[in-house]
Amino acid sequence: MERESFKSRLGFILVSAGCAIGIGNVWRFPYVAGENGGGLFVLLYLIFLVLMGIPVLTMELAVGRASRKSAVLGYKKLEKPKSKWHIHGWFCMLGCYLLMMYYTTVSGWMTSYFYKFATGTFESGMTSEQVSGVFSQLQSNPIEMVIWMAIITILGFLVCSRGIQKGIEKVSKVMMIALLVLILALAVNSILLSGAGEGLKFYLVPDFEKVSEIGIGNIVSAAMNQSFFTLSLGIAAMEIFGSYMSKNNTLPGESVKICALDTFVAIMAGLIIFPACFSYGVEPDQGPALIFITLPNVFVNMAGGRIWGTLFFLFMTFACFSTIIAVFENIISFCIDMFGISRKKSVVINAVIILIASLPCVFGFNIWSGFELFGQNVLGIEDFLVSNILLPVGSLIYLLFCVTKFGWGFDNYLTECNTGKGMKFARFLKPYFQFVLPILVLIVLVQGFIK
Repeated sequence: MERESFKSRLGFILVSAGCAIGIGNVWRFPYVAGENGGGLFVLLYLIFLVLMGIPVLTMELAVGRASRKSAVLGYKKLEKPKSKWHIHGWFCMLGCYLLMMYYTTVSGWMTSYFYKFATGTFESGMTSEQVSGVFSQLQSNPIEMVIWMAIITILGFLVCSRGIQKGIEKVSKVMMIALLVLILALAVNSILLSGAGEGLKFYLVPDFEKVSEIGIGNIVSAAMNQSFFTLSLGIAAMEIFGSYMSKNNTLPGESVKICALDTFVAIMAGLIIFPACFSYGVEPDQGPALIFITLPNVFVNMAGGRIWGTLFFLFMTFACFSTIIAVFENIISFCIDMFGISRKKSVVINAVIILIASLPCVFGFNIWSGFELFGQNVLGIEDFLVSNILLPVGSLIYLLFCVTKFGWGFDNYLTECNTGKGMKFARFLKPYFQFVLPILVLIVLVQGFIK
């Protein structure tokens, strides 16, 4: 059966960026920036994105485009006879399933908050206790959480059931353009608030007093981690879109565009959040609670807050949903390739698997709230396994596969990378790719365990 492809280059870039744009940059980026003193963190993040993110992204895309297959068969087609690189493909799929086991729950929260703002659950003048109570009530109600998780999961599989061009590409184009319009409107609104200047200063101007307080090493470490995790590399989530790409354009050029779009959304998310926080005297370093407690507090005190809150959580829902359909497509395509089943059958089987597998994360906040492992609830455990083990280890394996003679080999990788029009990688980068880049990824892996 002939493999599907993207209808347009814009479709590929928007879908791939949509995979990268998710909780990692619209939720995690602003609060990590807040915890690490703003300006200097943002600058270091951009540097590490160029040093690490773009090269590793090209590797995943190169394996996909050269093989025209999903994870396991992609490795099998490119690896040397009798080598076992393809075993990593199975771990990639494990990573995709594990990621969706908790990502669907958090995406359900975003959708629920969009609905709550739209229908007036959040009212002007609510106290901070009332606002935080909405989140507590949501988490303590397993039925409500299951409903929102199921809605986002079923919608995701419905989009994927229509295939690449008619489903994922068509929906992603509309959704990503809407997301970019929403984010611009929200950022302009935040910047025009009185007192917003302090928030902009905190976010964009390095505060060296705060740097010495936090420690430059900690800020470098946080920036390195964020630049690495923002692209969801290491579990073949990007490799699958490489397998649908044309060879008209070089991979470094396309990777820069994907990273630029991903980074634009992350930085704009900060432009929405920090001016609003400072304008209403709310601390911006609230960690994960920033989205569900701190920001709703800001919206209920803002003129037209119900509208702005509705638009903000619509934007967050789009950001989450773009990642969900990208990872679902990877899972569906893998099952089609490996087991020779139809797309429809793969969609139905995987929808049932994900719906059931997502329940432990939902119950971890209510029915099983007493369950902990190493001080982590179910979501924390699943996130640790994906973020601290499968993503960095997976990226390291893709990297070694592409740059060592035991794998596909640097020359083959570079030829695939530089095929087409656009920016190309120079051959003199070979020592950096072979010796420096693996050490940087190893540092990210070790840091995850130290934390």
